[in-house]
Amino acid sequence: MSHHHSQHCHCCPQVSDSQKDRQSWDLSRRMFLGAMAAGGALLSHLGWSALAATSEEIEIPVPPARKPLTVCPILAYDHYIRQEMTSWRGWGGVTTPEDAEKEVLAIGDELEKIRKDADYPVEFEPVITVNDVNQAKEHPSIAKADVLVVYGAGGAVNGIQNFGKDVIIFQRWKSGPVYLQYEIVSPRLLRQHTDRLALDNIRYDDIVTDSLDELNWRLRALCGLKNTKNSRILCIGAPDAWAQGAESQKILFDNLKKQWNLDIQSIPYDQLGELLAGAQADEKVVQWSREKAEEYIRIPNTTVDKDVTMESIANCFILEYIFCKLMKEADCKAITVLGCMTTIIPQAKTTACLTLSLLNDAGYLAFCESDFAVIPSGILLANITGKPVFLNDPTYPHDHIITLAHCTAPRKLNGETLAPTQVVTHYESDFGAAPKIEFALNQTGTAIIPDFHSVRWAGCTGKVVDNPFRPICRCQFDFQYNVPDLVLAERMIGFHWMFCYGDFTKELGYVLRRVGIEWDNLENAPLT
Repeated sequence: MSHHHSQHCHCCPQVSDSQKDRQSWDLSRRMFLGAMAAGGALLSHLGWSALAATSEEIEIPVPPARKPLTVCPILAYDHYIRQEMTSWRGWGGVTTPEDAEKEVLAIGDELEKIRKDADYPVEFEPVITVNDVNQAKEHPSIAKADVLVVYGAGGAVNGIQNFGKDVIIFQRWKSGPVYLQYEIVSPRLLRQHTDRLALDNIRYDDIVTDSLDELNWRLRALCGLKNTKNSRILCIGAPDAWAQGAESQKILFDNLKKQWNLDIQSIPYDQLGELLAGAQADEKVVQWSREKAEEYIRIPNTTVDKDVTMESIANCFILEYIFCKLMKEADCKAITVLGCMTTIIPQAKTTACLTLSLLNDAGYLAFCESDFAVIPSGILLANITGKPVFLNDPTYPHDHIITLAHCTAPRKLNGETLAPTQVVTHYESDFGAAPKIEFALNQTGTAIIPDFHSVRWAGCTGKVVDNPFRPICRCQFDFQYNVPDLVLAERMIGFHWMFCYGDFTKELGYVLRRVGIEWDNLENAPLT
């Protein structure tokens, strides 16, 4: 019995070969381009001569840094005047201008400690001191700020919800003179004298008591949100969504426009082919790529499989160079490749796997498959953590284990050191160059499971427990998760997952509600 095998890889986006589905696929892409306002105007003029001429020496440009989060602290306190035979002051230990001056110094010291120790960029405006927060509404520092941190020593904080900014209320219990808001923030501000939460933009998780760590992770999360919204990404080929037809894509892309407003710049494969042909004919670039390939395989704990040619590795560096130059021209740090297992191979004379790994290690955000159901989760996660992330294919959960795999994992998942790596061929094509990295055993990680419509993201933490070498995508590890098998199986959504080292489930939940995405932390499910 003979079997017909499609040329498409099963993990790649595809629809059936019927005429109806092909028309639906084309229509969905047009809908995407319209909904996301995608374009290629920034790069449409670029040929190899223009790209090569932007630098005298061949070098990989440094990616743009994350934009700093600007925070404006506001101290609201009540200045009481003693009166005889009556209640003349409310709760709290900041009740005079002298008290307020001391408190401003304490706040400044605390925020400076956060700034110095932060693993994300953050800037603090000078503390504004008021008796009523509404007095500060037109202050220049408010206009500059992304986030307002209100120190609620006094009672007049109502109105801060109308400033059009993210707000965190900080209150003291033991860290200094107790604040009045420690008593009244729930009934007066959050519930507005009712029995239910009455505010849309300030919620229970926006209240921090004493802890600088609690304030810090919220600021980290909001920094990630700032750097994700309105950001730009370069698409090689076109934007897409995994195995989704027109109706499903329209829902997804309409939601993405509202949530993230990504600026997508597309480069058609014809243009990429011309750039690659120019680079491959440039003796200086070819020599540089060979030298970079030799440098790469000399990195400690790097080995090369016998089936991998040095030409394939060198060609990955040519591809990396072109991608970096394109991103520099587009003033962005994110890129994704459609058709990376078919279209790009004959043009680049290699696979994009090692290239995308190199880009992630260099501080860029590089994703295969152009799957915009999952790519925003990678951009957000990287912008929160400041570390590389790994787009992967999940398998089926069992025995508290799920295998996660793809061919493009970064070596610097911890943000600092290169993991031991074997360079092998890309599995499905048995061609090119792909990294088979050794994930750090017992390393805690966060897995994000986005749905197909950007309505709900599920996720959980777990640990790397094995580095197998099965006949699947080369970068593979067994992930031991912290939820019941059936819970994960029943609540898996979408297809591709996003992964990074560390636990960032709190940060994800904190910012996703701000863009209208439900965060389904699977670890909140009851144990069985």
